[in-house]
Amino acid sequence: MNRNYSWTIKGGRVLGPAPFFIAGIVNVTPDSFYDGGKNFDPRHAIMHGRQLIKQGADILDVGGESTRPFADPVSTADELARVVPVIKELSREHVVSVDTVKSEVARAAIEAGASIVNDVSAFAQDPALLEVVADLKPGYVLMHSQGSPEKMQLSPHYDNVIKEILSFFKKSLEKLVKSGLPEDHIVVDPGIGFGKTLEHNLEILRNIDKIANLGFPVYMGLSNKSVWGKLLGLEPDERKNATQAATAVLAARGVPIHRVHEVELTRQTLKIVQEISGAY
Repeated sequence: MNRNYSWTIKGGRVLGPAPFFIAGIVNVTPDSFYDGGKNFDPRHAIMHGRQLIKQGADILDVGGESTRPFADPVSTADELARVVPVIKELSREHVVSVDTVKSEVARAAIEAGASIVNDVSAFAQDPALLEVVADLKPGYVLMHSQGSPEKMQLSPHYDNVIKEILSFFKKSLEKLVKSGLPEDHIVVDPGIGFGKTLEHNLEILRNIDKIANLGFPVYMGLSNKSVWGKLLGLEPDERKNATQAATAVLAARGVPIHRVHEVELTRQTLKIVQEISGAY
């Protein structure tokens, strides 16, 4: 059965309806696990964002603090200096999300033009972020993680990873809606690689239908991640094929939002899924 999805973002703007959305990654960091800081200069980040749009990105996800395992935290001042100029420029013509766990950065980014907050902490690291989201009502990516990036991969443990993630989502969704954020502004991300072992990650991907059954669009971030390195023995620059294979499987099972480095390849992958799988 064909299905289209919609996502309400800042100002009541609605993305879609569409079978899928691609969020292109714009890392304004010196220590990205994938590009190594290639776009740390704001001018390079802006150029990269525009290139991703030409390749077919629907959203540009701009981040100024690395969330790779064992990454060091970044000060609010440094993060603001990194992302605000880039967001201000790119949001003139494009939909931009800010990848941050800080309320001050989220507020400044939205004021600069961001329409979505991509929060890997689910407002746990900065509880004031919940107030910002409720007040300004952007689109919101609610992601599950076990611990902060600098500690999350030390010893991840779950008695039942799927049940615990579902319980987390239900509690967090209730807080968001009670705070005043409408349900149609929220998408859910199971947080591949965020406080999970290889087997935890694979179990999540095998059971993605259970997460989708919560009734919220699923946002998936697995682009070139270490799960493919651990599964297949691949270095970061060798994981493109694994990323696309997994993206195709997940898209065919109803995952509509894909956060990726290689936008053009992902657009091709999703077009194939759309045409031959009957997923949409």
